[in-house]
Amino acid sequence: MGRSVPPFVGPGMVTRALVVRACDVVFVKGIVEASEGIAQVFAEHGGDLTLASPNDREAELDALLIELAAAVGGSTSGSTAT
Repeated sequence: MGRSVPPFVGPGMVTRALVVRACDVVFVKGIVEASEGIAQVFAEHGGDLTLASPNDREAELDALLIELAAAVGGSTSGSTAT
């Protein structure tokens, strides 16, 4: 079986990590997908998620992640730009 690698994100993108319970992943992905293209969600393992967003939507992504983490008892970390 192949080894999982972090998602490749192109120039002009930022990423954030969000850790939630595995049972909350579908909920989080649904909210993000309903948020008009704010980000792509990559499931690393269980509830370890990476979200990638265009640089110009970074503030919106951060605000959404704060709300999502509070709603499901998750935690956010990391900030990278490419």
